Amino acid sequence: MSKLKALLLTQGMHGMISQVEGLAKALNLNYKNQEIKLKKFWEFIPPFLTPATLSVLETNFIFDSKVVISCGRKSVIPSIALKKKYKDKIFTIHIQDPKVSTDKFDLIICPEHDGLEGKNVIKTTGAIHYLTDKEILKEKNYLKIEKEDKKIVAFILGGPNKYYSFSDKEITFLFNRIKTIFTRDKYKLVIIPSYRTPFDIIKKAFNSFGHDHMVIKEVDKKAYLSALSISNYIVVTCDSTSMISEAAITGKPIYVAQMNTNKNNLRFQKFFSQFKQLNIIKDLTDKIDLWSYDKLDEVNRISPIINERIKKNGII
Repeated sequence: MSKLKALLLTQGMHGMISQVEGLAKALNLNYKNQEIKLKKFWEFIPPFLTPATLSVLETNFIFDSKVVISCGRKSVIPSIALKKKYKDKIFTIHIQDPKVSTDKFDLIICPEHDGLEGKNVIKTTGAIHYLTDKEILKEKNYLKIEKEDKKIVAFILGGPNKYYSFSDKEITFLFNRIKTIFTRDKYKLVIIPSYRTPFDIIKKAFNSFGHDHMVIKEVDKKAYLSALSISNYIVVTCDSTSMISEAAITGKPIYVAQMNTNKNNLRFQKFFSQFKQLNIIKDLTDKIDLWSYDKLDEVNRISPIINERIKKNGII
């Protein structure tokens, strides 16, 4: 029996692609990605005020799938428009709060900290993603690190968003703090940038850590997976719930490097509180502990539930 086809709609950002691809893989779907670009006027209009038509898109695309998985604000409208056109012939899944009525989709996959309610809402602990134990283990030896009697720390860098500015002053303070806590005689740092890490911060990381530790100078998925595999501790900057959720699949201690916020970050605070209660994360302080927790693998927990919903709709 051939696999169902799925169209994955995102704005092309890594965190969103990780979520839609992770779900598509867990559901055993054949999938293709489609980056969504709205016409300029509609880029600034919230989804609930935007007409549910594909005419608001900058570019057209071929649709030949049975399942639509969307993530992010810009993907809301094309998903609704496709459902309006094809009705029960397709099954639509949106990841995150779409900021429109939940009944516009067959299913919504949403983190608990978003506080979304609805009969077709499946809540997850943190964000779903594409990482698997098998994939992480496969890249264990990708990073060639000399064997030393030191603990390995994966330091995952995010980047500025509307909540966190990543100012030069803050980054300088953070890097100095990391060097003070994880001294070179006891720890080996592996600094991993993400798609949102500005080049000047990567350069600053190399100048700060390059002599004593390992700094990956460009986005490298294999290096990221390898660092997660070989590390004893993981430090993640506070700007990305997605990267923290990804790290939680390892079961290893995760420290969150907190920074000052530009605006109210209540969603982040709810996320941090939940993950602290689950003993997954701790705020980065001067004290280093060793702890464990049940590995978090939400996408494989919810995939059987979703498959049952798809079957009930007659898609499979």
